[in-house]
Amino acid sequence: MNEESDFADDQQLFQQMMQGVKRLQDDRADVRQSPALTALNARLRQQAAQAEVVDLAEIGLSDGQVRPINPGDELHFHVPDLPLRSWKALVRGDLPWQEGLDLHGMTIEAARAALVDFVREGRQRGFKCLLLVHGKSYNREGELPSIKSHVAVWLKQMTDVLAFTSARPADGGTGAVYILLRTKK
Repeated sequence: MNEESDFADDQQLFQQMMQGVKRLQDDRADVRQSPALTALNARLRQQAAQAEVVDLAEIGLSDGQVRPINPGDELHFHVPDLPLRSWKALVRGDLPWQEGLDLHGMTIEAARAALVDFVREGRQRGFKCLLLVHGKSYNREGELPSIKSHVAVWLKQMTDVLAFTSARPADGGTGAVYILLRTKK
């Protein structure tokens, strides 16, 4: 067999298989949202901008024990009695997420309020898996990702959250998490 001929055949086959394929223009996670959730996000941002102080008792999420997390660190958490198959499916990214929320550019207070409403709304709508993009803070030299660090603490405090884990690279990698919600009321 001639290696050059095989290479040329492989090249030709590759070109045929790639016909019609277009290069992606953006390498960020696609957090498509329903119009209702988009309106909810806009309303939350407006409320957060108008609010002077967020009442932590009302939201129910504490800032206690927030340790800085490095941008590339993966996040993992699950309740002790979560079935192993459910945990593994979440980690592999096998559970399709129904809604997404992007916290980029929000203050800590606005992110907290948006996260609470996002999880509450997802649970009310019967969703099983959500995608939360918290970012990595690479754009600020020397700063650790404060929203990512807070999200890791807040999600553990939420009774509607059974588990969360860093997303697959296609969905944001270590800049996002899949959230597994309780489905039974």
